[in-house]
Amino acid sequence: MYFRLSSLTAALIFTLSGSALAQDYVQPRTAWGAPDFQGNWKNHTVMPFQRPRDLGTKQTYTQEEALQLERAAQQRVEEDNVPLDPNRPAPELQALPPVGNYDLFWTDRGMFLPTIGGEFRTSAIIDPPNGRIPERIAGFRERMQELRANTRARNDGPEGRGLGERCLVAFGNSSGPVMSPVMYNSHMQIVQSPGYVTIVVEMVHDVRIIKISDQRSSASNAHQKWMGDSIGRWEGDTLIVETKNYNPWHTYQGAPTENLTVLETFRREGPNKLVYGFTVDDPTVYTAQWSGEYPLSTMDEPVYEYACHEGNYGIIGILAGARRLEAMEAEGIERDIRQ
Repeated sequence: MYFRLSSLTAALIFTLSGSALAQDYVQPRTAWGAPDFQGNWKNHTVMPFQRPRDLGTKQTYTQEEALQLERAAQQRVEEDNVPLDPNRPAPELQALPPVGNYDLFWTDRGMFLPTIGGEFRTSAIIDPPNGRIPERIAGFRERMQELRANTRARNDGPEGRGLGERCLVAFGNSSGPVMSPVMYNSHMQIVQSPGYVTIVVEMVHDVRIIKISDQRSSASNAHQKWMGDSIGRWEGDTLIVETKNYNPWHTYQGAPTENLTVLETFRREGPNKLVYGFTVDDPTVYTAQWSGEYPLSTMDEPVYEYACHEGNYGIIGILAGARRLEAMEAEGIERDIRQ
């Protein structure tokens, strides 16, 4: 049973048959007749997930505004690439800069703003009109405080750390809920077979297997998966995917996912562009549904293996540091607050 579609969501699944672009573009098809989305795609972009508050309900940039946004993003990368002065003085102890953990060699920042329907969007979120996530329902904060009070302490063991730190799912929801670009490895490969669409996400090695079916079975409703249980269907040339039943350890936007349903759409807008749409519905968290879109662009590069656990020394250091602090406290050794 699919949840109710808002008028905005209906627009997200509208196929390109009525657009001027569709008159020149022929949707490729697989050998079994389904729309063909196969290939390697990237979704990094300078477009923010939520719209800056000062833009209000402004949904699109002009071409000049988009160019300025791209130039600013590229300038920041160029400035970060400037070599440091080897003779610079040591920073003051009281004003240590953030060390960080990735330099530009590892990151792959979005520096361009692909269009959707010929528009330069000011945010991925397009509904509500302000381009921002709706308010949480009354009592949500108190519910989360109670949940945290009954949750294992963050540094007691690996179970207290985030799923990304434990190499269980992608950082920043790269694989869902709502597949969003992150600072690096925002790449994916789509593979299709009769009855299935599989999305291999480069970040942390996640694989989403979407079953094509007209309805969700009772057995499917019982499956709790890291990235949710995804059931897809075709409406014209658009793939519509309903995803729910996330693993209870998974969270989204800082909230539990036990009642979360995400409706996703995939449609080609040309030979080199795939538009990914999403509608988030959780009446136990948000005061309203909310929707948005991301443009995905083709890429010639391969999707590489992300061997996360093999180099995951960070979590070992975090837990070892916590044990050391506990030992220092037991020995009566005061911790230097500047560390």
